[in-house]
Amino acid sequence: MSDAKLKRVIIEPVTRVEGHGKVSLLLDEQNQVKQARLHIVEFRGFERFVQGRPFWEVPVLVQRLCGICPVSHHLAAAKAMDRIVGGENLTPTAEKMRRLMHYGQTFQSHVLHFFHLVSPDLLFGFDADPAIRNVIGVAQKFPELAVQGVMMRKYGQEIIKATAGKKIHGTGAIPGGINKNLSIAERDELLKDIDQMVEWARSALKIAKDYTTENLEKIAPFGSFDSNHLSIVRKDGCLDLYDGNLRAIDAEGNKIIDQVDPQDYMEHIAEEVKPWSYMKFPFIKSVGPENGWCRVGPLARINTCDFIDTPEAEKERQEFMALTKGKPNNITMAYHWTRMIETLHSIEKIKELLHDKDLQGTDLVVKGERREETVAIIEAPRGTLYHHYKVDKNDQVTMANLIVSTTSNNEPMNRAVQKVAQDHLSGVEITEGLLNHIEVAIRAYDPCLSCATHAMGKMPLIISLFDHKGNLVDQRAK
Repeated sequence: MSDAKLKRVIIEPVTRVEGHGKVSLLLDEQNQVKQARLHIVEFRGFERFVQGRPFWEVPVLVQRLCGICPVSHHLAAAKAMDRIVGGENLTPTAEKMRRLMHYGQTFQSHVLHFFHLVSPDLLFGFDADPAIRNVIGVAQKFPELAVQGVMMRKYGQEIIKATAGKKIHGTGAIPGGINKNLSIAERDELLKDIDQMVEWARSALKIAKDYTTENLEKIAPFGSFDSNHLSIVRKDGCLDLYDGNLRAIDAEGNKIIDQVDPQDYMEHIAEEVKPWSYMKFPFIKSVGPENGWCRVGPLARINTCDFIDTPEAEKERQEFMALTKGKPNNITMAYHWTRMIETLHSIEKIKELLHDKDLQGTDLVVKGERREETVAIIEAPRGTLYHHYKVDKNDQVTMANLIVSTTSNNEPMNRAVQKVAQDHLSGVEITEGLLNHIEVAIRAYDPCLSCATHAMGKMPLIISLFDHKGNLVDQRAK
């Protein structure tokens, strides 16, 4: 059947996600879904206008990509610039302050997504009236839960403020270290609420876990499919959100790559482009573009790691893995369960770090041998984040490449959209509730769409000169 005979259904914009995107569905005369795609319809261009800037500006500049996960870009860029100044072996105070910042970011980001963006679907149902299927509806019917979400996010933001100087777009991490430590007064203020935050993290995890297990028959096939999973892990295989080497496993748990140094990522990871999206499609070179794509983020991290080094989160990880008898869990909606395991892990780490006297240290910055190329990889809340830069002898950035977590999840999200569309929309009358099913699958990945858009090659500037009759007189391209 030709495209002219197909009916097009557009979901625009995709709601309750960060950034702007749309979904297009092509249906035949029997309403059978023939094609379903997630289109990212915005462009940011940070990889271009960071060029020419002095390298020490980059950690502050690139975090303007996003107001939800700026800390992730701030720390990834700072880690990259550590290598430029030869300061990658941070002092204990610098590394622990950065880790505290990162766990505060992960805590508040996961909470924001779960309580504000996802909970309406879980609490009211995918088909509920959109007038109540939103955060205002949650606040009206579940006021205590709404307050919990707000206060937990506020606590994470206070951690960021104490470590980065500001809640959004801070300046705490600098090449080779940090520019402030944690004062006793700041520490004591944060410790006042720590036990409440741990308790709330436990209860949020219970909501996600109970929802998954009680609705397993319904949600197990929902937008789900076998996939590879990728993240960084510590050298001993432990979950580590701040630092580590790349590991990827297949749907059965077999290792595809393991302990790949971030500096060598280009030997293993490539990016494909497609004409209908501004997002690229990363894949593992040894497997190829057709089957080498991977899921990243909380589900992937729990699947790829061998253990978690905080006791409560590790106990919860073991219970989660028992659901699939130790094999990787490929249930798309299980992202919510794993996201809350990481929330509990983050607050356990925050409590541990707040009792560490190194945070009051005064040795903040180190320097060493100067370099001109650098790569840093960090686990952002949404998944593995790559920052790759080249810096010339005049200290100016000459090349920047960012592979953002949502970019890696591009292919999985498109597959989830396709599967939900075919399973739930084919051959039936399409309603708003059914269209929301597609958005539910996308929201499981917690995409940050504005972070993920960038271009390959040069963005041309074309100037055309026309005479008064509209005839092209001259044209110049740069």
